[in-house]
Amino acid sequence: MKRFSDIELMLKSVHYRKALLKYIKIAKAGHTGGSLSSTDILNVLYNDVLNVSPENFGDPNRDRYVQSKGHSVESLYVVLADKGFYPESDLETLCRFKSKYVGHPTRKVNGIEFNTGGLGHGLPISAGIALAGKKDKAPYKVFTLLGDGELAEGSNWEGAMMAAHYKLDNLTAILDHNSLQITGRNRDVCSPYPIDKKFEAFGWKVVIVDGNNIPELRKVLNATPAEEGKPTLVIANTVKGKGVSYMEDVKKWHHGVPSDEEYKQAIAELDSQEAELKKQLETVNS
Repeated sequence: MKRFSDIELMLKSVHYRKALLKYIKIAKAGHTGGSLSSTDILNVLYNDVLNVSPENFGDPNRDRYVQSKGHSVESLYVVLADKGFYPESDLETLCRFKSKYVGHPTRKVNGIEFNTGGLGHGLPISAGIALAGKKDKAPYKVFTLLGDGELAEGSNWEGAMMAAHYKLDNLTAILDHNSLQITGRNRDVCSPYPIDKKFEAFGWKVVIVDGNNIPELRKVLNATPAEEGKPTLVIANTVKGKGVSYMEDVKKWHHGVPSDEEYKQAIAELDSQEAELKKQLETVNS
């Protein structure tokens, strides 16, 4: 795997955010806010952590990634395209009739392990994959991305209990904790708090990180398991709509398509971020 600098990865995040907004705009549909909040997590996973690529996707020893937070699939689509699983131009068919690029992950798309999107399914699926790896004495690790709103689903807690019981330290769950779901704040809709204490009580090792901070994510996600003999939960504190000022921490952007003017503003803001990062990279390389 090519090693990128922190600034190079930050530039990738900007590219991914611009791309996912482009394809949401074309499709006239998409879970915008959560895709933006989870972009940095997926960036670090696929460009710095996971042993998975188009070349080794059939290898039984490859790492596994399961996106339980399936409705925020746009961020995953653009990352997989960047990794070469398919041409990015394929995403121009997003949500169109007969397109395989639909609003939730499906195995019809190259690079996707499981159909997900029914909330609460990803963690128990991932625990099963991790258990199989333990029984087979396989070297792979399993990562899954959870949405904080889906913690209201009981299947998550069944999976959490099972994973701890079998000491699945080859399993890392990452929580995209942007604190918002479609109808409001998590604490007001169905409070999952305290998330860290609950998972610890179930037998997990919990690590808390700024989920929109590339260096912090690299450090934490490359250091799993955080404790031998325990599955790891990484609570990644993120901002819904990250990178676009008028979308940040705003409930209505859970799902939504920007108007022409809103789209123009979003791309202008991301262009500005890109220009600043390129200046920093030039300074470092000079």
